[in-house]
Amino acid sequence: MTWVYLILGGLFEVVWATTMKLSQGFSNLGYSLLTIMGMIFSFGFLALAVKHLPLSIGYPVWTGIGAVGSILVGLFLFKDQINPLTWFFIALLIIGIIGIKVTSGH
Repeated sequence: MTWVYLILGGLFEVVWATTMKLSQGFSNLGYSLLTIMGMIFSFGFLALAVKHLPLSIGYPVWTGIGAVGSILVGLFLFKDQINPLTWFFIALLIIGIIGIKVTSGH
């Protein structure tokens, strides 16, 4: 269940980052409230996960899920453009997240 909490926390990180952009600098109340709720859930699930995982495992995976998820949201929702070399580094991020999970022993 610990890894489920960590994945959920990472996904809610993507939610709050996305809704923060949509809030237009916190000028849109609805998206601003969703941002705060996303933050609460994201940090809450991270807190649950690091009760049983070392911080050195939980935090990098949490931020990695948030980073990769935010990249995907940027691509598909906001039509961000990513150059080919950047894709290489995104792949390294994903490999790093998987590597941490596989070698963590948890």
